[in-house]
Amino acid sequence: MENLKIAVAQFEPKDGDKAYNLSVIERLTQEAKESGADVVSFHEMSITAYTFFKNLDRDQVLNLAEEVPNGESCRQLISISNKYEIPVLAGLVEVDGDRIYNTYVCADNGEIIARYRKIHPFISSYMSAGDEYVTFNLKGWKCGILICYDNNVIENVRATALLGADIIFAPHVTCCTPSAMPGRGYVDDALWQNRHNNPQALRTEFDGPKGRGWLLRWLPARAYDNGVYYVFTNPVGYDGEHLKNGNSMILDPYGEILSEVKSFDDAITMATLTPDKLKLAGGHRYRNARRPDLYGDIIGREHHSETKPVWLQEK
Repeated sequence: MENLKIAVAQFEPKDGDKAYNLSVIERLTQEAKESGADVVSFHEMSITAYTFFKNLDRDQVLNLAEEVPNGESCRQLISISNKYEIPVLAGLVEVDGDRIYNTYVCADNGEIIARYRKIHPFISSYMSAGDEYVTFNLKGWKCGILICYDNNVIENVRATALLGADIIFAPHVTCCTPSAMPGRGYVDDALWQNRHNNPQALRTEFDGPKGRGWLLRWLPARAYDNGVYYVFTNPVGYDGEHLKNGNSMILDPYGEILSEVKSFDDAITMATLTPDKLKLAGGHRYRNARRPDLYGDIIGREHHSETKPVWLQEK
């Protein structure tokens, strides 16, 4: 296994405008390749945008959904990957028979080599839940994917790590929405509109408990406890009616941030992943020290899953 240079990208998507969003994906893919990246990763439903789906009826959702791997967006991702000779990971809405999924794919070597369906979808009642974990090989590394809320359920991360994942791609559309946790909430639009004149005011909000401060409560723990690299992506600016903070970042198996986007503009950042950390990190030892005979039945008890966030509960 050789070192792997990964780029994470963030941008402000346009609702339902696949042509525009794919054009940004291509531009940032080119930038990543020219900067020496081996892989580039984009955020959840980056091809369609995300938040506005909460207001769409089934026909409107279906109008934006595509087959995987044969839909037009997958074909374009494959074309972008081929053109710049780099694997590209991005999110879209998939239709399969009568089911609709929030799906994330990896295009490489002229095909879609991985497809993951979000296990805990909630932005649209018309989206079905995925029912399997996914691992795949990428340039000698074993990778997994967990979309947004999937990462908040710690069992999903442990299961993906136990399936052998060295890297977990974690595409999100998150932060800057209300929560029961103190300090969370929306960010004032005035700060975004005035970001060029007073960037520090917006950066303080984005880096506080509404954004980065919340991420750092759990993202480093997921990487550290499981001894895996974490590749977190998030849009910046407006996704639908919600302002998002970006802060796309790459963390190592020690839970340390290797690189992070701090721009308010469409941008990438990169970090080099080295295989030595996978076995040196505490998470590797903790996985080996498990005693499933003590808690296998407890963790596997029947349970009703509820994922709707605070900001959607009144709807």
